Amino acid sequence: MGTLYIVGTPIGNLEDLTPRAARVLGEVSLVAAEDTRVSRRLLSHLGIRPRTTSFHQHNWRDKLDGVLAELAQGDVALVTDAGMPGISDPGSELVAAAAQAGFKVEVVPGPSAVTAALSLSGFPGDAFLFLGFLPRRKKERQACLREASSSAVPLVLFEAPHRLRATLADLDTVLGERPLAVCRELTKLHEEVFRGTAAQALEHFGSPRGEVVVVVQARPAETDSPPNEGSGDEAATDVDLRQMLSGLRRDGVRAKDAVAQVAETTGSAKNRVYRVWVEMGREAR
Repeated sequence: MGTLYIVGTPIGNLEDLTPRAARVLGEVSLVAAEDTRVSRRLLSHLGIRPRTTSFHQHNWRDKLDGVLAELAQGDVALVTDAGMPGISDPGSELVAAAAQAGFKVEVVPGPSAVTAALSLSGFPGDAFLFLGFLPRRKKERQACLREASSSAVPLVLFEAPHRLRATLADLDTVLGERPLAVCRELTKLHEEVFRGTAAQALEHFGSPRGEVVVVVQARPAETDSPPNEGSGDEAATDVDLRQMLSGLRRDGVRAKDAVAQVAETTGSAKNRVYRVWVEMGREAR
């Protein structure tokens, strides 16, 4: 029986491929690749020509049995276009099936856009919350960000260049002026790291290109309230927030400014004030 090797490949610079990964790719009888055209460029760079087959999110059900049959005869390497298979990339289904079938599974670690961006961000990386790619639809995307907004550790997310501005706009709406880092084209010729707020990033990125990783600073730690003084959330009820927000809504104040003003006045968390604002909007429909 063969071994399934989960092989990490460069996220940009081909020199980042480890010697072990290069050796394994040259020794296996088959390489299961997310896109064989992309993987062949790497294999050509190494001067090797193993057999390849595509294995991605659209065909894995059709390809799974065939790859398992190959494993019964020899070793197979699983790779994606860049980074580690199974991390916002195809491959987890093959790993699970191979392990369940009794095949040996080994990981050959390699570059990761997640940890690379977190290191570049300058935010503490003792722990983090990985969101992968956010939903495509604005409503679902904002809901995801609101749910993650209270995270006490940095947020790391992937984004396609053509959706970056929409995501930055939602980050601005939901998280306001929380610091972030936008890491573009990591390890490639035009690598760029922008540090600032979502609003500032929107001004900077007019027509972004390349792969993007966004790292958002963790929720600021709440200061303890003096004895016998309730927190802002306790002091201001939802009724209070509604009354203040209603007046601002009638005056035509936009959501971001209204939420910031009421949060500052009452000492309430912005995500709580924003929730009340959204609820009021739904009720008005």
